Amino acid sequence: MAHPSQLGFQDAASPVMEELLHFHDHALMIVFLISTLVLYIIVAMVSTKLTNMYILDSQEIEIIWTVLPAVILILIALPSLRILYLMDEVTNPHLTVKAIGHQWYWSYEYTDYQEIAFDSYMVPTQDLAPGQFRLLEVDHRMVVPTEAPVRVLVTAEDVLHSWAVPALGVKMDAVPGRLNQTAFIASRPGVFYGQCSEICGANHSFMPIVVEAVPLNFFQDWSTLMLEDA
Repeated sequence: MAHPSQLGFQDAASPVMEELLHFHDHALMIVFLISTLVLYIIVAMVSTKLTNMYILDSQEIEIIWTVLPAVILILIALPSLRILYLMDEVTNPHLTVKAIGHQWYWSYEYTDYQEIAFDSYMVPTQDLAPGQFRLLEVDHRMVVPTEAPVRVLVTAEDVLHSWAVPALGVKMDAVPGRLNQTAFIASRPGVFYGQCSEICGANHSFMPIVVEAVPLNFFQDWSTLMLEDA
């Protein structure tokens, strides 16, 4: 959960998000070193009156400032491609959930359980219980088991939407007439918040996403209760 004045990302709740955080720190350190070097060169060139003939005309330094950026780009590109393929990997999911975007709410269908399907609306401000978050809480959360691969099929009924949960490292466009898929593993129990990340109309800001990750035995109890209510 993000908090005011937060400078970094939310705490990772999935292996993919942990990889993204590590890559962010890796790339940020490279950018910091490059910025420091460039700043030092600018200050040195402006503040000194000395001239070095090897800087004015030198094959060696030209080779260095051509090869070094290429090496830096490779150091950034290789881990980036690795994570990109990891994010697209969907192997042997234990649970499949279909998320459908509407104007302006989400509906969920647990395709492994034929009777479990519900709509998820934002809780109005006047109906919030103590401790609940304004514009983020919903009346029905998407419940998933922890430490189990979960596949999410994402689509929309009317206009473009985007199903995004930052703590899980998940963001997938919901396109009418098209079925996109993504996957995640919740590495710890918790409640993780997201919002529609595609401009979808007047109430775009009022269709939050709440994923509640619980241990497997609690998930079984929840699914049994949902089937009984259906």
